[in-house]
Amino acid sequence: MGVRAALKLATDEPWADLTLAQIADGAGIPLEQFHGVANKDTIADSVERYFDRAMSEGSFDEEEMPRTRLFDVIMMRFEAMEDYRPGLLSLMKWRQSQPLRLMNLIAARQASADWALVCAGLDSSEGLPKPVKATGVAWAIAQAERAWRKEESADLSRTMAALDGELRKMEERASWITGRRRKKSADSPSEAAEARDETSPEQAE
Repeated sequence: MGVRAALKLATDEPWADLTLAQIADGAGIPLEQFHGVANKDTIADSVERYFDRAMSEGSFDEEEMPRTRLFDVIMMRFEAMEDYRPGLLSLMKWRQSQPLRLMNLIAARQASADWALVCAGLDSSEGLPKPVKATGVAWAIAQAERAWRKEESADLSRTMAALDGELRKMEERASWITGRRRKKSADSPSEAAEARDETSPEQAE
């Protein structure tokens, strides 16, 4: 409630200086409707969930690699954030001085990662436990957001590079999504030799 109004107001005024009355007025909602429902802190905590919804607005190809699926849905989130960049940067600056908000952000990051896995069709029980997968994805989102804050390109190239880099690292760690070792190809001489070395005398006969 009031997330978009608050972010728009924070474009011209520091988040710390906003009042709930201003947010209610900007949202076109009577102030009394916020009583016992939301305040500035709960609105700040709701921002992550608001942008999580953008990840479900597309579709994915089941033939695509898990890394590609995740990259696509997470980038949809950052693209949605672009429309509110000034307000978000104001919120993020304020949040750095609010220990409780930062603690809540940890849980919100995990929730964002959970939803990214759902939107990418990777929330099955196959392989690693979902909380383990989500922790890795949450880290990738956090690192990409650090890049997004410094983004200067309209095509979000810095953000994309940071996200892709983190997802590739995770992919290289023994199939972090499925929990299974990736199949090796025997196309190269070194891999073919490795395959022969692993063959027992009985199997060779």
